[in-house]
Amino acid sequence: MKTLVLGASTNKERYSYKAIHNLVDKSHQVVAIGAKKGMAFDIPIETDKIGFRAIDTVTIYLNPTAQEEYYDYVLSLKPRRVIFNPGTENPTFFKLLEANNIQYEVACTLVLLATNQY
Repeated sequence: MKTLVLGASTNKERYSYKAIHNLVDKSHQVVAIGAKKGMAFDIPIETDKIGFRAIDTVTIYLNPTAQEEYYDYVLSLKPRRVIFNPGTENPTFFKLLEANNIQYEVACTLVLLATNQY
């Protein structure tokens, strides 16, 4: 299963970086999009909306306003689910996902991974 980390950062202190690290440690395939190109735990961070294939999960680390430009992009990927990490909750996006039969959950990716619920 492949995960897209949306809002990825090269800063090792950021939760998105830690999520990439933990996903890789648990043998998940990871792709990442962020504001700046770079590397996060050997995963390249892209800045363009690349048409990744076979995305199972999108985990979001962007505030609701920053998410707006990604609505159509995320829908186009047809993920099985979208995870809204703490502080990223977005009722407008929830409705769009529901209308497109995409599951979403408000949860912490790091906690899900640590408790084997991912």
